[in-house]
This record gives sequence, C-alpha cells and structure tokens, in this order.
Amino acid sequence: MTPWPGDWLVPDWPAPANVRACVTTRSGGVSLPPFETFNLGDHVGDAPQAVAENRHRLCEALGCDVAWLSQVHSCDVVDAAVSGRVADACWTDVRRRACAVLTADCLPVLFCDRGGERVAAAHAGWRGLAGGVLENTLAALQVPPEEVLVWLGPAIGPHAFEVGPEVRQAFLEGHAEAAVAFVPSVNGGRFMADLYALARLRLAASGVRSVHGGGFCTYSDPRFYSYRRNARTGRFASLVWLV
Repeated sequence: MTPWPGDWLVPDWPAPANVRACVTTRSGGVSLPPFETFNLGDHVGDAPQAVAENRHRLCEALGCDVAWLSQVHSCDVVDAAVSGRVADACWTDVRRRACAVLTADCLPVLFCDRGGERVAAAHAGWRGLAGGVLENTLAALQVPPEEVLVWLGPAIGPHAFEVGPEVRQAFLEGHAEAAVAFVPSVNGGRFMADLYALARLRLAASGVRSVHGGGFCTYSDPRFYSYRRNARTGRFASLVWLV
C-alpha cells in the first residue's frame, strides 16, 4: 500500500479491529483547478483520466477495491458487489471491498456492526435524510440496531446550511422532534439546518445507540470540497471496509 496524504481523516469510533475507514480530502491527486487535486467524482466535469488516476491511487492506498455508486439523492441501498449501480447507499460483508460515498456538503454516514461482519456507507443530503436513507441502510445491514456503530463524516455545518421552509416541513412530517434542528435565518422565512442533529434524531428513533463523529463543516474547512462554497468543484470520498 502507498502512504495516505497526511490530512486524510481516520474516523474516531470504537469499531472492531477488522473494520477500517477513512475520508479523503483535496490532497494527493492529479486533478487541475477547480478540482485540485484529489477529485473522485466522475460526474462533475473533471478530466476522466484524472479521475481514473485518482481512483487508482485511492485503491492503492487502501489496499482494497472500491464500490462506486451512481448517486442520485435517492433512498436506495444496494449490495456493494457491483460498482456503478444507481443508489445512495451500499453495504457489504466481503473483505477488502470498500463501501464508498462521494460528497461535497451532503452528509456521509458510515456503519458497521459490533462483530465486524458487515459495513455500509450512505450519502445523506437533506432529501435522503428526510426520505429514509439511513433507515433503509440499517434495514439492509440486517443487524439489530443496538449492535450497529455509526460515524458521521464531514458535511456542511449548521451555521452555513440555509434552507427554505419546504425542507423544514419535509423533516417535521412524522418527526416533530426535528424542529430542534432548525433555527430561523437572518433571511426572513428561511432556516439554518443542522444535518448532524437530524441524522442523530433519525438514528436514535431507529434504535441506534452508538453514533460518533460530526462537528465538521465542509463549507468553512478548505480541506474538503464544498458545492455551496464553489459550485464547480470536486467530490471527496468516505469509505468503510473489512479486512
């Protein structure tokens, strides 16, 4: 395996020893501006050969294969056995097959079971969160929720994520407790939304007791790509796999 760039993240969560995870940053690749340098998204306008090289470098660094998804802000979850499937979450029980999601402000969520037998990754923008992508991922894992560990990766922070009233209403329908995750914006009729709080509420309602991570802000942290900061930008990956 080749060394990881020094600013890639390793989740701080009590996962079993055979569960590995990481989050890439903008460092370590070959993409040119405005995608510099480690863009992994093949749908953002970057040169295909640069994306291919970056993905190759990622696999070399991790020492495993990566299951890439074609993400569409859905709530669909698939087996990670085949790359390229249209979905926004995947799971696996196969060793050295990494579940991955690409983000640039949306919330990446990593899952594993306490026994180290299954892992999953979910792409949770507000539509996916409101629609049940986390609940669907938990169902696909087929593990009792009290046996699941979750880590919340880098997403846009609550001081930067302004949304309209329709977003707030989408979460309040059937989940009145979600109101605590919305604070009125200085712009009348709009709200500042906390993706991390919304995810924790949905996971707690599903019976998950061990949730870690959070506290990042892709908009204000230059290590990460941010669509709201720079509309033409790349995507970083959050990955989890078994060894």
